[in-house]
Order: sequence, then C-alpha cells, then structure tokens
Amino acid sequence: MGRLQGKTALITGAGSGIGKAAAELFAAEGAGVLAVDRAPAVMDVAKAIEANGGKALGLIADAGSEADVAKAVDTAIATFGGLDICWANAGISGGLTPMLELTAADWEQILRVNLIGAFLAVKYASLAMLKAKTAGSIICTASVAGLRSGAGGSPYSASKAGVISLAQTAAQQLAGSGIRVNAICPGLIETGMTQPLFDRARDRGTEAKLGQLNPLRRAGAPIEIAQMALFLASDDASYVNGQAMVVDGGLSSSHPIARPGAMS
Repeated sequence: MGRLQGKTALITGAGSGIGKAAAELFAAEGAGVLAVDRAPAVMDVAKAIEANGGKALGLIADAGSEADVAKAVDTAIATFGGLDICWANAGISGGLTPMLELTAADWEQILRVNLIGAFLAVKYASLAMLKAKTAGSIICTASVAGLRSGAGGSPYSASKAGVISLAQTAAQQLAGSGIRVNAICPGLIETGMTQPLFDRARDRGTEAKLGQLNPLRRAGAPIEIAQMALFLASDDASYVNGQAMVVDGGLSSSHPIARPGAMS
C-alpha cells in the first residue's frame, strides 16, 4: 500500500474494465485519481472510490477530442495540485469487419480514439509535467494485436502498433526530462470491449476454451493489467522507459503451433 502516495493520476477509459480496475487500485495505493470516460458510469467509479476512503473525481470526456484531453489535464492539476501519472487507456475495437469491406471513415474513427487519443494524452500530460518539472510516468494501452496479426481487425491492430511506436518515439522526444513513456500490450482480457466474446462462449458452454492458445490457458482479468500499470506508474519502474510491456499469459512468446496434450 502507498506506492503512489501523494501522486496524481489521470486515467482515460476509467468507466469500466481495465481503467476502472486501475482507478480503484491507484486510489488504494494513495493517488488522487481523475477518472475519465465518455460513459456516465465513470462518475459512479469515482464516487465508489471516495466512499471507500480514496481520492477521486469523475469526468465525462472524449479521449479522442483535443479540447477534452486538454481540459482533463487542467482538471487533474486544479483538483489535486499536479499531474504525476497519465494513463491513455481508452480504446475501441471496431469489430472484425474484413479489411476489404472497411471504409476510410471506419479507420478514422478507430485511429481517432486509439492512436490520436493516446497522442493527445502524451502531449498534454508531458506539457504539464515539463512545466512543473515533474519526472512523471505516461502509460499507453496498446495490445498484442499491435505486435502481429491474429488478435484484432486491421484498423485496430494498426492503431495499437502505432501506440507502441508512439511510446517509443515519445520517450526519445522527452529525453532528459525524467518523464517516462511506456505501453502495455494486454492479451485476451474480459472487459466491456471483449464482453460479447465471453458471453457467446458462456452461452455455448465453451468458456474454458477462452485463452487456450496461451501457455496459462486462460483469459486475463482487468486487475492483472492494472497491476502492470501500477508498476510502471510507480517509482519501482524508475529505469523503465520506451517499452511495450506484454501481459498476455505467454501468448506472444511463440508462433502458433498444434499443441500436444497437456503434460502429465
């Protein structure tokens, strides 16, 4: 407890799933949390944190809007006195429409939230940190889909590959500032984005097969991604910068293979 004591964290996509788990965890570790989401449920997340003795404020905003992101950073500073951590976690999947059936508008919508939204968070958070001379931590949610094909549609995968590159290039652009920028690449996690997949599997009685391609042979939980973010946000990760941290049960450690039976 207390790994983020006295720090301020801004988390987008905090109304559910990974962002909600992180908002609760960061607050429990002592941070003042600005929980941001375009869904009104983010207000309930903040209220629950406050009811449990934590410090939080909810803000309904669009992570892909420059004005909204700038306002969120200003709100975090005005409310909690500074900004030490920014997690650009908000994202949309765009479904699995075949590439040749997609339009430019489909791509623009996904890139606006997933990649441009991450850029805006990095830009405005780093500007605030530079002004205050804060050696902060900026985190972006990428995906194993950004590492190679097979984990998402083409625009989603491209957007997440872009997020990984953004973390790397931003870390270099901010050299000498003390600001660290890293990405997290989750595997299959049960969130609002993936809920239909989990619901269909439960309806068919095939829930046990979810995540069967990774060595742990299970899907992940939002808190398991939030724990990685806590590490990156904390001083424990003071020498970790420009990295894409993969949290996928080992899925991306291998090329696809036909697996033999479980070892006895």
